[in-house]
Amino acid sequence: MLIGEYKHIIDTKKRLAIPVKFRRSFVQGAVITRGIDNCLVIYSSKEWESMANKLGKLPASQTEARSFARIMLAGAMAVKFDRLGRILIPDYLKEYASLKKKAVVIGLYNRLEVWSEEKWESYKQRAEKEVGDLASKLGELGL
Repeated sequence: MLIGEYKHIIDTKKRLAIPVKFRRSFVQGAVITRGIDNCLVIYSSKEWESMANKLGKLPASQTEARSFARIMLAGAMAVKFDRLGRILIPDYLKEYASLKKKAVVIGLYNRLEVWSEEKWESYKQRAEKEVGDLASKLGELGL
């Protein structure tokens, strides 16, 4: 299970170190792509295969489905971990997520998200203020 929040630095070669406790989930490989809210998402190869299958089954006749599948699939790239547990983040994904030097890697059960530190802090502050309302709404969904 991938959980937690970790601050890291993107080095001058555009590499990001993934926290040690997460690396064992990516032994078979990983895929990085655009996420929602202008962050990046890292899936294990197995999780990505499941997600890609779902995206591939979306109805091509629906504009929103086509657009979402295009953004997720066209933005995806397989990444390899170097011996220090770093991955290379492609320029187009760095740009999408406004990543510069400081990044935050968060575990979300079956995937990781990578945020610029600024955007993450802003998002987190808003979400923390609304946590009571969010909990009420999720309660209506059975959580």
